[in-house]
Amino acid sequence: MTVSATDLLFYAGALLVLFVTPGPVWVALLARAMSGGFAAAWPLAVGVTVGDALWPLLAIFGLTWIVGQFAGFLEAMKWVAAITFLVMGVLLIRSAGKGISSNGRLTRPGLWAGFATGVAVVIGNPKAILFYMGVLPGFFDLTRVTAPDIAAIVALSVVIPLAGNLILAASIDRARRLLTSPASLRRTNLVAGGLMIAVGGVIALT
Repeated sequence: MTVSATDLLFYAGALLVLFVTPGPVWVALLARAMSGGFAAAWPLAVGVTVGDALWPLLAIFGLTWIVGQFAGFLEAMKWVAAITFLVMGVLLIRSAGKGISSNGRLTRPGLWAGFATGVAVVIGNPKAILFYMGVLPGFFDLTRVTAPDIAAIVALSVVIPLAGNLILAASIDRARRLLTSPASLRRTNLVAGGLMIAVGGVIALT
């Protein structure tokens, strides 16, 4: 292996920060966990792992070349991510009192529906795209990585978010009776919307 244990440890820390930052995956996971409990949420968490494995592979095997050739690519992606978070935050605040279960696209029952939603959410997640396309190359020299290096990077990219998503889903499942009361739901949506707007602002200003 060409990457060190320290490099992998720092990368794992960055993945943890990525996970705890609110984003589309959190919204989808919250929706399914609150509507159907852990049984409805875990297939989505598994579906998310498809993107979590795909994005680092794309970064390693080619898209870093695109970033190098087109200097404005990351800047454009940064603004796409910022606007996405801002719009999602505003929409969440505007519909703070609306029950999450009314969103049939996110809460459609069934294992396959949950898995497919997870794949769709992570593939189109600007936060994940920015991280893997822009941040991952800063941790490793992608021109020198070997097969074991790639396996370790992909494993961390999958295991850490999956563990976090499953823990989050289980926690929401236990608390959903409280969260589904109108007053609690409104407060939760207001806080989540505020966090999304804050994240969008941070992305735009950094």
